[in-house]
Amino acid sequence: MIRDRKQTQNNPIIRCAIYTRKSTDENLDSDFNSLDAQRESCEHFIQSHARENWHALDARYDDGAYSGASMERPGLKRLLADIEDGMVDCVVVYKIDRLSRSIADFTRMMEFFKQRDIAMVSVTQAFNTNTSSGTLMVNLLMTFASYEREVIAERIRDKVAASKKRGKYMGGVPPLGYDVDRDRKRLVVNSEEAALVRFIFRRYLQLHSAVALIKELNGKGLTTKSWVTKKGIHRKGRAWNKSHIYRLLNNPIYAGKIKHKDRLYEGEHEAIIEKSLWDEVQSTIGSEGKAGIRHNDTLSPLKGILVCGHCRKPMGATFTTKDGKRYRYYLCQQAGKSSYDSCPIRSVPAGDLENLVHIQIRRMLGSPDIAAETFRELVRREAETVKKLEQQTDKLREELSTLQSARKRLIEPGDGASKLVAEERIGIEEKINHLTLQLASMDAEREFYSNNLLTEHELAAELQRLDLFWNELFPGEKTRIIKLLVDEIIVNKDGIDIALKPTGVEGVALEMSGGPHAQP
Repeated sequence: MIRDRKQTQNNPIIRCAIYTRKSTDENLDSDFNSLDAQRESCEHFIQSHARENWHALDARYDDGAYSGASMERPGLKRLLADIEDGMVDCVVVYKIDRLSRSIADFTRMMEFFKQRDIAMVSVTQAFNTNTSSGTLMVNLLMTFASYEREVIAERIRDKVAASKKRGKYMGGVPPLGYDVDRDRKRLVVNSEEAALVRFIFRRYLQLHSAVALIKELNGKGLTTKSWVTKKGIHRKGRAWNKSHIYRLLNNPIYAGKIKHKDRLYEGEHEAIIEKSLWDEVQSTIGSEGKAGIRHNDTLSPLKGILVCGHCRKPMGATFTTKDGKRYRYYLCQQAGKSSYDSCPIRSVPAGDLENLVHIQIRRMLGSPDIAAETFRELVRREAETVKKLEQQTDKLREELSTLQSARKRLIEPGDGASKLVAEERIGIEEKINHLTLQLASMDAEREFYSNNLLTEHELAAELQRLDLFWNELFPGEKTRIIKLLVDEIIVNKDGIDIALKPTGVEGVALEMSGGPHAQP
């Protein structure tokens, strides 16, 4: 590589590139910021070496709001590119940790500089790498800089851990159902979004299907969290997917908790989901939501829902091998533990039983009676949910009325009011505002339930459509639908009895329709 280094009569000109960096964006938009201060100090240092023909390049190599722990910095990349092109003889920095806070990265840069005969000078630490003592000092200082960075990182981790143990919100995108009170650095309930969160939790328990729930939410035009960043940037909500649903259902913030690693702590914020509902959803997700359909479930699709009609014991999957061929069976647990003679049903060939179940399910899906019975059960459950919400609303209204009466009895704040009376009034006002928000959330939640069911005609039509497409489904999809539809299959000597889940039937119908209000 040939350098384009200009010559004077005695000494060559030393072209000095000034590199500056600041880790945060604080005050970077001011007229004279930290980057300007660093550059000014470096320029004064270069001017003090004017007799040695040092000259500051006009090009700026600034990195504002970039960490020294990474090499991914635009200003640094431009500097290294210009060095490669032979445009720089010396790199000048305010302190060496401005160049890098990583020993490994700094060592690579020093090797890069050495190969290209580039000196590195630190203004405040008074050395340069053209001397052996300067190189030694650089290595020592970088060791301490790296140690300092690790200590800072450790302190941050300890602070986060301590804050979470005290139930504090540590920033980031607020979850659906909450807004951020930036002054108090605390989550506050967004009543409209909280109603949607409660609806999602309860609806998931009804449908037992994330896919059906997703289609229903998207069919209603509902989205994930929309929010405005601290800088005023508006982040729009997105259409729901499985990841969104399970992340929401598994988020302990909704139960009033803050999670740190594997432990939960009481949060400072208000819970949106009551403990009983939270526990029920976690139990359902544990058995259905996370596992999905495994390979073994596809080989034994009735595993977990078969019951022996004689012993009332579960029937598990098993097999025997004869002449190199495997034969699958479903075996009564009682017969497996005791003896075959203890149960007259004992075992049933898996293929024959699965074919019979498929035939029965398709017959049931096409039956108007099943659609009518399912619809009646869904209406009944819907009424129970709405009744529960109304009871909770009545209780809140009673509490609100009591507080409003207590507020009227207090002396108006003024010259004659004591400090204790004023404080009591403020406390009552806060409780009234809190109850008012809760009531608004309950009203919004009841609104969600006003039009969330398929009509009986829609239910019957979608179930019949599933019957038509049944033979086109993959085995794994058939297994998933069976597990979603069926509560229990009782195996008797003369046949089988299948008990369907009403909410499972609705969930399958919703999956077929794309939601209750989906357009054809």
